[in-house]
Amino acid sequence: MPLHLDQLATFVNVADLGSFTAAADKEGLTQPAVSLQVKGLEQRLGVRLIERVGRRAQPTAAGLDLLVHARRLLQESAAAEEAMMPYRDGASGRVRIGSGGTASIHLLPRAIAVARKSMPGLEITVRIGDADDILRDLEANSLDIAVVALPASGRNFEIEPFYEEELLAVAPAGSLMPEGGPDAAFMRDKTLLLYEGGNTRRAIDAWLAAPDTRIRPAMEFGSIEAIKELVAVGLGWSILPGLALKRDRAGLVTTSSLNPRLTRRLGMVLRRDKHLTRGLREMMKCLRAFKG
Repeated sequence: MPLHLDQLATFVNVADLGSFTAAADKEGLTQPAVSLQVKGLEQRLGVRLIERVGRRAQPTAAGLDLLVHARRLLQESAAAEEAMMPYRDGASGRVRIGSGGTASIHLLPRAIAVARKSMPGLEITVRIGDADDILRDLEANSLDIAVVALPASGRNFEIEPFYEEELLAVAPAGSLMPEGGPDAAFMRDKTLLLYEGGNTRRAIDAWLAAPDTRIRPAMEFGSIEAIKELVAVGLGWSILPGLALKRDRAGLVTTSSLNPRLTRRLGMVLRRDKHLTRGLREMMKCLRAFKG
């Protein structure tokens, strides 16, 4: 049976003030209620804690030993309550985000900056990984929210699309693009450098597909930034998310819409039972407001 902090606090007050009546006045209780608190603590510990010496209530030898521990417990309790005040007041908190590489580099930093400006005490951590791994971590509640390319599946998930971006053909600078944009047959004839795995790759494969043809890129990479660098030095063509191409350094690559146009949607994914703290709501609001 655990110790009760109320009983410990009453015991400390009686010991410090030397009177059950004075302790009652301090705590706003009746004198019998204070006596019951101390008696209950004595019964719990099986020792006498307070004795009367003349008209004064004083701690016994056991009570003196308990006072050291009681004060420390009460101090820790007060510190714990104080530590929770920023969360209770909504001034602090923590949000753990899981995301793929493109969103974590080109989208999340701007959204996080806005959220932190609104809530300077908000702690935000970002874990980068494959969408399937991110969703497993979300299911295990080791993440609060995932930002991934859709579709995402899971019976326990709430999914909210919030951003649509175009996937673009990317070629070395100076390459000629067909009028109206390259079609699938045109791209299949190129040396292709593609991102490995994930919903974005599945969408690209479906767009490139021809009857009885399996897409076999020349090289596959786990980094979109690496693909951009390889395209820039002339090693091939690629199809990449528009977000990753907004900061092309000095025109090192040429880009074009595909024919027909290909897009992907990014979504916020949360557990259905997730408690929406103020920090999490703020992060979601900033993601919804993202316009690229």
